[in-house]
Amino acid sequence: MPNLQLQQFINLLFLLLLGYFSANIYLSESMLIFILLFSVGVEHLLILIKEKSIEYFSYSSATTAVGVMLMMVSSDYWVYFSVITLALLQKHFLRFKHSHIFNPSNFALIMALLLFYDKAHIVLGQLGDNVKLLYLVLLLGIIILWQAKRWLISVVFGFSYLCFQYLFIVSFDPLIIFEDIYERFYSISFTVFTLFMLTDPRTTPSNIWAQGIFASSIALMATGMDFYYGFRVQHLFLVLFLLSAFYALFMRQTLASSKDKGNAVILFLLALGVIIFIQMQEPYYFEMDG
Repeated sequence: MPNLQLQQFINLLFLLLLGYFSANIYLSESMLIFILLFSVGVEHLLILIKEKSIEYFSYSSATTAVGVMLMMVSSDYWVYFSVITLALLQKHFLRFKHSHIFNPSNFALIMALLLFYDKAHIVLGQLGDNVKLLYLVLLLGIIILWQAKRWLISVVFGFSYLCFQYLFIVSFDPLIIFEDIYERFYSISFTVFTLFMLTDPRTTPSNIWAQGIFASSIALMATGMDFYYGFRVQHLFLVLFLLSAFYALFMRQTLASSKDKGNAVILFLLALGVIIFIQMQEPYYFEMDG
């Protein structure tokens, strides 16, 4: 797993650098480096506090920082530091039966929406839509997913998302055409979400059938939210947040005691409450200029 984490970090870092030089990454070079070092520092401080020693290097902490920088835009730098810190804290201390519940990058993005809704925005345009870069992202993602045995999640999600969007969005809204839907896949950041964030081995099922159900459920629920509220980028991340919690709390391990069941229900209701609160906020429209 450490080698896989290192490879994933290198891939995402490479994409971040390409995005910085060729697309719309809004952070300066010095801030990119500072946020990355901050995340690594906080992670290893938490490891030292928790385990009383540091016996390994956590590449996943750097991956968390890169994921947040690729998917979020904020003019207040302290927002990045705050949500990354919260994400790493939950990774180490918000655990259920010795396992963390949420993908750290996705948790950071959800906390940004929950706590700093008017200061932070989830965007899918920071890496542009360059076809050559898109092919590179696909190649890097396929290599990672094949090694992690999570390729089916991306395949099922992509197919299900297109089907559900056609059935429940395009068929009911004459102003939306199918090209509007599949063009989202030309967004490199959307592809990064599909290949890297959606397939975190620690927060997704390992069983093939469960992977298919997990991926299609995310596509169906995100489409349902689009149907009722209109398309909002945050829907994908909100649904991933909720279903990751459901899988971690109810499906990944047996709830033998009534205490475990009670804790699982409480944590899931809290996750659901977070999503409801965010959805109650007025939608924002963020334009990528670059």
